[in-house]
Amino acid sequence: MTDGPPLALSMGDPAGVGPELAIAAWSRRHDEALPAFVVIGSHAVIAAAGLRVSVPVVAVSSPSEAVALFDTALPVIDIGVGSYEPGQPDDAGAVLALTSLTLATTLTREGKTAGLVTGPIAKSRLARVGFDYPGQTESVAAACGVAPDQAVMMLAGPHLRVVPITVHVPLSQVPGLLTTRLIVSRAAIAAQGLSRDFGVVRPRLAVAGLNPHAGEDGRMGSEDRDVIAPAIAQLREAGFDATGPLPADTMFHAAARATYDLAIGMYHDQVLIPIKVLDFDEGVNVTLGLPIVRTSPDHGTAFGIAGTGTARAGATIAALRMAGLCARRRAHG
Repeated sequence: MTDGPPLALSMGDPAGVGPELAIAAWSRRHDEALPAFVVIGSHAVIAAAGLRVSVPVVAVSSPSEAVALFDTALPVIDIGVGSYEPGQPDDAGAVLALTSLTLATTLTREGKTAGLVTGPIAKSRLARVGFDYPGQTESVAAACGVAPDQAVMMLAGPHLRVVPITVHVPLSQVPGLLTTRLIVSRAAIAAQGLSRDFGVVRPRLAVAGLNPHAGEDGRMGSEDRDVIAPAIAQLREAGFDATGPLPADTMFHAAARATYDLAIGMYHDQVLIPIKVLDFDEGVNVTLGLPIVRTSPDHGTAFGIAGTGTARAGATIAALRMAGLCARRRAHG
């Protein structure tokens, strides 16, 4: 992506692994053929993280300036002074993380950056400083004027792509939240996103049931028969290639994965467990249904290992690469 603006990488919580992963990704920019990116964060924090591994970090005033410098130094749009205290989260760091996310989102919405890659945050910390969303996905969606139910979280890796219909809710609430309309809406948005951003012409959707054995015709729960099956029928009528409801315990072995492009589950762990087993170090969180490209590494702040040099940058690198490819597809049709 040397022919356009860079990606925006939000810093995440400065006490987590976000700063060192930004450094590590830039260090591997040539080997991984990464698109240019600019970190939105505290220059002091990123520079301190860079000193540990002798990476040059330069403050820039604009994304366009970042592109010119990217080959020789990691560019940072400075959002304010911060201290680099790995593994020691505090409210001041949460404010920096929120400021970083807000500015990175704005720059991408305005077209000054080609896509948004969000670093890991601590939701509980952000809530203490005014963050009123379940996660970054909902925050970015709101900033883009997209209703929460129209922003779909997809986790993607080399071996598997998955979408949970319900996300960060207690398991006990899932059956009551599932509706035929919700399943149809999110599955359709996901399929359209795969076509638009990933070049999958006619995505094959495998839809999991909610209950063991997909309910066994109502003997193990009625949701599969009364809610999920009608949704699949409606998707087919609308021209989507959808199958199910399928027993989730037989959906994720190699032969089954070869039959679909996207697995759709009814709740968080139903699909996140298999993708984290298969693609833990390369899993990417992609938000579909937005007017901008947004990805994120599929892991948290990892406060316990922050600053130790043991955090693996594979997911951040994968998120940057995927955002770059999606942005290129959007730019060139």
